[in-house]
Order: sequence, then C-alpha cells, then structure tokens
Amino acid sequence: MTPAMENLLLRFELITLQDRYIAALDSDRLEDWPKLFVEDCFYEIIPKENDDEGFPAPVIYCDNAAMLRDRVISLRNANIYEKPTYRHFVSGLQFEKLDDDNILMTSNYVVINTSQAGETSIYQAGRYIDRVIRTADGWRFKSKRVVYDTSRVQTALAIPI
Repeated sequence: MTPAMENLLLRFELITLQDRYIAALDSDRLEDWPKLFVEDCFYEIIPKENDDEGFPAPVIYCDNAAMLRDRVISLRNANIYEKPTYRHFVSGLQFEKLDDDNILMTSNYVVINTSQAGETSIYQAGRYIDRVIRTADGWRFKSKRVVYDTSRVQTALAIPI
C-alpha cells in the first residue's frame, strides 16, 4: 500500500472513531460512550479561556473509564435535568502520527440542542483535542479534551459533549 493510501485509511479510521463517539451521544446510547476509551483514559470539558491561561478548572473531569461509566449511571439514575436532544457537527479533523500506535488529533465541533419544548439553539462550539491509541479492538481514546469557545454554559452540562 502506498503512503498516501495508508494515510487515507488512517484518516478514515479516525473519522470512524469520532463518528462512533458522536453517534453514542446523539442517539442516547450513553452506555456505549465509555467503550470508546481505554481504561486509563482522561476526559475533560474546559472553557477556552481557562485552557488559554493554563487554569486547571474543567467543568467535567474524569481520569479513567470507571469514572466515565459512573457518570453514565448517574445520568440514568441519579441526576435530575431536562433531557436535551443533541446533534453534533464535526469538521476540520487534523492528525499527527506520533508513532504507529499513537495519534494526536484535533477537530472542531458545534452542538445543536433541541429542548423538550422543541426550541433549537446552538448549545456549544469548540474543539476536540484527542490522543488516540491502537488497541486490539481498534482505535480508542486515551484522552479527549473538549475545549469550548462559548462564553458560558447556557443550561446544566450533564451529558458529555
């Protein structure tokens, strides 16, 4: 296979991972969400201004897959919130191959939220900064940093972005 074809195949695999991530969230298959991460993963949602200034103050912080699974259990059984309908739109995927099994990738996102009353608005915009690693089950997230540009979170941030 030529290097160009290998690069194209890798891009397709990374887009597929990102699409599976988005489908799990947008289709309310939250139990599938942690399965896209390795066990010793890292996940955070942080405002751009905090990220720019180096302030470690994320809105959501999980440092392993057990915490991701716990978040899903809490969302299903303990938390009380208006259940939104999310639609993610992702673009601009770029990646850097660190070695054969480690990739750094970034992409832009916009999340559209439709409330139970049927009102649709832009909920959040930002970028994903991801570290993905090759596993026996294919590519998985080692870390996912969700850095949002939106100046404030309009409603309770319960569901992952």
